[in-house]
Amino acid sequence: MKHRFRSRSFVALGKLLAILGPLLLIFYTFLYNPPCNEPSSDMLSPMVVKLSNSTETVNYPTNISHIKFVLVGCTKTWLTRRPYTEAWWRPNQTRGNIFMDSPPPKEFLPWPKTSPPFQLNTDATKLPVYPKLANPIEARIFRSVLDSFSLGDNQGVRWFVMADDDTVFFIDNLVQVLAKYDHTKQYYVGMHSESVISNFLFAFDMAYGGAGYALSYSLVEQLAPLMNDCLERYPFMHTSDHLTSSCLFDLGVALTLERGIHQIDLLGDISGMISAHPQAPIVTLHHFDNIDPIFPNRNRTEAVKHLMKAAEIDQSRLAQQTICYDKPMNWSVSVSWGYSVHIYESIIPRSILKKPLETFKPWKNGPPPLYMFNTRLLTNDPCHTPHVFFMEYIRKLKGNSVVLTTYRRKARRQLQPCFVPGNYSADNILRVRVFSNATLRKEAGKIDCCNVLHMAGMNVMNIKLRNCRKGEVIA
Repeated sequence: MKHRFRSRSFVALGKLLAILGPLLLIFYTFLYNPPCNEPSSDMLSPMVVKLSNSTETVNYPTNISHIKFVLVGCTKTWLTRRPYTEAWWRPNQTRGNIFMDSPPPKEFLPWPKTSPPFQLNTDATKLPVYPKLANPIEARIFRSVLDSFSLGDNQGVRWFVMADDDTVFFIDNLVQVLAKYDHTKQYYVGMHSESVISNFLFAFDMAYGGAGYALSYSLVEQLAPLMNDCLERYPFMHTSDHLTSSCLFDLGVALTLERGIHQIDLLGDISGMISAHPQAPIVTLHHFDNIDPIFPNRNRTEAVKHLMKAAEIDQSRLAQQTICYDKPMNWSVSVSWGYSVHIYESIIPRSILKKPLETFKPWKNGPPPLYMFNTRLLTNDPCHTPHVFFMEYIRKLKGNSVVLTTYRRKARRQLQPCFVPGNYSADNILRVRVFSNATLRKEAGKIDCCNVLHMAGMNVMNIKLRNCRKGEVIA
């Protein structure tokens, strides 16, 4: 009887363990692993966070839900600038607000879900320092970060990203860039102006707020209570971004530069700059109201939406320059993926082609140097003047594993061919087709190579992007 009782007890115990085992496993999984609403991605670097009651670490990848946008606008310009913001804003995914100077008029209502939620700035005129400010309007913009932080909806926020309402973001690239940094530390991420004189007048180590800058949550947590005190210290400053940088420097926080953030302190045709974008993810483009439409035969709004078609498919390659050569024709080809293709009727090294063509004008006239980067002057030399093609359409092929972008000639050069022995004219090329891998993101900073597939006499050039071979010289 005793033996039978023990056997039944062991059986009962086994059944109990069989029931409790899976429950314990589920409890352990949910307790020690990231919640399922924060999906991981191979494009995002993991953020290691220590649990307060454990020495173990877990991975929480930075994603779009961790970014809170602080966009600044005004009711007078919102109707013309709204399309720029709505081109990149993702309802139900992006977080944040558009801060305005006055309540929206009736023609703005009902407020569309395609725009960032509206928020009215707090009244800065009640501050004791307000009558002393050199540029009182900037106080509202400067304090927008404080207004956003004070809303209290900061659960899960790792980054506050400030920008103007005429700035276009490339969100996937923004996430990729911010994922490199530890949000629990104090980071101020942005970029200076392209214009030397702008940096001279303000600061070479200041992030320009129109282009956008990012502040880690821990930094905003420290900065927010001190912003009014900062206004008291710097009432003579004329811009909100200069105020912000000065306050941060007083806290001992320096600027971390990211080359893909663009203030666009330039005028006219900026296609030369975008066609030779630095090897860094393109994060923002600013000042669309002050430049020509970035695509020919389109207005500014249409041009932005056209660029976003490529951005929706592969932001990692967007505007990234790839250079290759058609040796039988003696041609150099520069591809700015998703934007433009340049064909030169001579062999030109990459070290030269990576310098932007100076199609644009300076923001303000002044003594040279005018720009914070080297440029190539426009010329009538047919050997160094490109045949220019702009993106016409984009689509996926072969079960979505290949991306085809097609580029159409802008116009004839109105120049003679390059008269060098062995050279051929590219006047007959009407379109360029570029094939890229849709399943692999381009690594930031990594240079790709390409093969030109073109037969003499054909009016279409095919180009295949590929990884560079070890030791391959792009010249």
